[in-house]
Amino acid sequence: MISRNRILASIALLFTLFTLGRAIAQQPYHIIDRWKIGGDGGWDYLLADPPAHKLYITRGARVDVVDTQSGKLLGSISGLHGTHGIALDPDGKTGYISDGGGNAVVVFDRNTYATLATIPVGTNPDAIIYEPATKTVWAFNGRSKNASVVDATSRKVVATIALPGKPEFAAVDGTGLLYDNSEDTNQIVRLDAHTNTLTATWNLKGCDSPSGLAIDSAGSRLFAVCDAKVMAVVDTKTGAMLSTPAICNGPDAAGWDPTHKLAFASCGDGNLAVVDASNSAYKTIQTLPTQKSGRTMAYDATTDRVYVVVAEFGTAPAATPENPRPRPPIVPGSFTVIVIGR
Repeated sequence: MISRNRILASIALLFTLFTLGRAIAQQPYHIIDRWKIGGDGGWDYLLADPPAHKLYITRGARVDVVDTQSGKLLGSISGLHGTHGIALDPDGKTGYISDGGGNAVVVFDRNTYATLATIPVGTNPDAIIYEPATKTVWAFNGRSKNASVVDATSRKVVATIALPGKPEFAAVDGTGLLYDNSEDTNQIVRLDAHTNTLTATWNLKGCDSPSGLAIDSAGSRLFAVCDAKVMAVVDTKTGAMLSTPAICNGPDAAGWDPTHKLAFASCGDGNLAVVDASNSAYKTIQTLPTQKSGRTMAYDATTDRVYVVVAEFGTAPAATPENPRPRPPIVPGSFTVIVIGR
């Protein structure tokens, strides 16, 4: 009788936890905090380091490191030229920066933020990612339209792979396959890190200028965000487009939540789109207002937090023949990290 009661109690507890988990998963996201970081300069991509409770943000000639528990600036990797992305080695000690202005991959110490090596690669490296199966770092060079493969141990370029167009953000599946958006040709390419070869090129019909890219490795799906206010859901095995859910305007980054099966898109119009990828409907279940300019994001799956970076802008200067489309200046001290959760 006692044993039976214990079993029933355990079942009731499991049901309660399951129900609570579903209830939390169905709650909408909202803005939890705003961290005023300040400082000069624009930004590009950011990356969360969950075990270390850090957030890396590329900011022109430096990379800022923010404590995700306090929201305070911990330090910066400086002396760079024009940073775009960050990649982290699983060793927990080493990081990599695509320094587009310096045509290099910069290796840094994740504890001291000191530069350990500068590796020349192609022209204007943009996306950068660590490939764990081969222990290589891949820099996708925007202007030379190729990928530089860096051996993480020797810190030398071991291969250069030509690409069909201007590469944007990249994703890895953990087994040696990489995927990258081709912004000017509206394509996704697949590469094999074991052979350093391009193995497939897939057209993204209805997806203009794909930029941010996230991957569901277990479900064999890619989520590419596009200027046509859609997210292209693509099969990683065949390249078939599974769906194009509507998202916000001016996206530049994507994220994936493997626990709740959600895909994210952050947009410059000041919104975060949340897409339910738990079934084939791929319904956009939430569009959360953030702040205009919030085009890039990072997702931390361990805390279910989304980080979006924004700033306030002044009036753009008059156009000149040398600069026909001048950008408005950032209001000093306005750079902010928006923290989103449930």
